[in-house]
Amino acid sequence: MSLVINDLHVDVLTEDGPKQILKGVNLTINPGEVHAIMGPNGSGKSTLAYSLAGHPKCEITSGSVTLDDTELTELSVDERARAGLFLAMQYPVEVPGVSVANFLRTAKTAIDGEAPKVRTWVKEVNEAMDALGLDSTFSGRSLNEGFSGGEKKRAEIVQLQLLNPKYAILDETDSGLDIDALRVVADGVNRYTAQGDRGVLLITHYTRILNYIKPDFVHVYVDGRVVTEGGPELAAKLEETGYDAYIAQARANA
Repeated sequence: MSLVINDLHVDVLTEDGPKQILKGVNLTINPGEVHAIMGPNGSGKSTLAYSLAGHPKCEITSGSVTLDDTELTELSVDERARAGLFLAMQYPVEVPGVSVANFLRTAKTAIDGEAPKVRTWVKEVNEAMDALGLDSTFSGRSLNEGFSGGEKKRAEIVQLQLLNPKYAILDETDSGLDIDALRVVADGVNRYTAQGDRGVLLITHYTRILNYIKPDFVHVYVDGRVVTEGGPELAAKLEETGYDAYIAQARANA
């Protein structure tokens, strides 16, 4: 039941036409593994996340993405979600008029194919919100409308906990968080991974979140591809040296 990305090439549709962003990404995430993708701004990390989730502006030109041997690139966004994929967005979208409670229940129903039992569901939602430091009245607010950056990121992890996908892609979940919010969000991710059979692709360009969410593998991502990989010690090295050497290497090989 692995998530396998094989030689993935992606063009992003811009006002000036298609622009190649992903240039042959290879990555395998097995159940129970946490993979961190680190790289400078503009290297295509978010494009990778959106391509996996099925964003319409990301056109896969070659390569494959399989989850449990199911080819995701042939599926719609909602079908990918039902197959077990989840994306926590860097910039969660505001949805006026749709309450958090209604959104969560609708999403859970769509994923599971049946509505959750009201009696237990309300309790689960309240427990998930409490664990992320959100007041119970939060569920009555419109999704992400007027939320602070920290509230938006906490709400994403509430979704992660309640929908409980096979694989979670976390796109710079740490951006915009103060240290207290970062710990709360990291604790939520760790509760998810503690199940032992869930996989995480954690996208970031700072090492601080890796102090709280321990990766099994770290991949350095530059100019639309993985240029090197290693264990948690690679993140520590990046903290000291930065990305300059990898950027220079990618330019030399271009």
